[in-house]
Amino acid sequence: MTKTALVVGASGIVGSATAALLVEQGWRVHGLARRPTKQANVHQVAADLQDAEATKTALSGIEPDAVFITTSLRQDSEAENIRVNAAMVRNLLDGLPKPTGPRHVALVTGLKHYLGPFEAYGKGTLPQTPFREEQGRLDIENFYYAQEDEVFAAAERDGFTWSVHRPHTVIGKAVGNAMNMGTTLAVYATLCRETGRPFAFPGSAAQWSGLTDMTDAGQLARQLLWAAETEAAHDQAFNIVNGDVFRWQWMWDRIAEWFGLEAGPFEGTPQSLEQQMEDDAELWRRIAERDALVEPDLTRLASPWHTDADLGRPIEVVTDMSKSRRLGFTGYQPTDDAFFALFEQLRADRLIP
Repeated sequence: MTKTALVVGASGIVGSATAALLVEQGWRVHGLARRPTKQANVHQVAADLQDAEATKTALSGIEPDAVFITTSLRQDSEAENIRVNAAMVRNLLDGLPKPTGPRHVALVTGLKHYLGPFEAYGKGTLPQTPFREEQGRLDIENFYYAQEDEVFAAAERDGFTWSVHRPHTVIGKAVGNAMNMGTTLAVYATLCRETGRPFAFPGSAAQWSGLTDMTDAGQLARQLLWAAETEAAHDQAFNIVNGDVFRWQWMWDRIAEWFGLEAGPFEGTPQSLEQQMEDDAELWRRIAERDALVEPDLTRLASPWHTDADLGRPIEVVTDMSKSRRLGFTGYQPTDDAFFALFEQLRADRLIP
């Protein structure tokens, strides 16, 4: 019998990759978003999860075997992040028809589980790296914890199984996504090539020389599906990264080479990408018009504030994958290949020249 999935946030980086994998694996897929985008063989569901009644109406008649929650809304404070994002998960799970058979709910959060929210990012006492799932919650407000608690409460009430997935920075394609390092770096490299500005690493010395890892959207999608289908993975939290580690001083050269650039010298201190790109909107519009690109709005492609936050961390960040490996998840994705595949897709889709 064909299984049915509901992918929440189907127009985003993670959601679109998850929906595509599920379709490939023969699932019937419903993709929920505030503004759904067309995806092959995905049944579009339009709903604003902040509206409980509208969400319930939109979900009427959908009885999924698995639910993949891959969305959040960034607010101006962590208190608002908690209020809004917890309500979104609660409205979703309250709005679904009660399960009449086995159901699994997978929630995607991230390494801010260990690092803290953006307003306290990488500050104070942090757990030892590599981050491991058994490390407890920080003694600080965090909307990821509130989202988890909504899932746990609904699972207790309705009897479904759950999993939580904690990726590092995700590499993947989604226009209009607020946290998209891969596309941001592609746009930055294009602007540097256009203007002759140095393609300089904008982050901290710790990130430049320390070890790090990242998460390809396809790798995350594979773990989401594995957890839904693997009984031993139920009611567990998992880190999810590509499986390799690298230093940015190596990766920066690789990215520069792909774009036909020479990497600029590292200055030793963060050089804000947000500040570097603050006056580039009109230049990008001219490039888009000249090269017939499909997205002339720089703000819908690049999120330099988020890339600054990731690359500006004052600590080395690496992630342990032993827990899911022991249970049989063997997915692996070299991170440079993930970047190159994204850049090729952006070029093929006329998003960069």
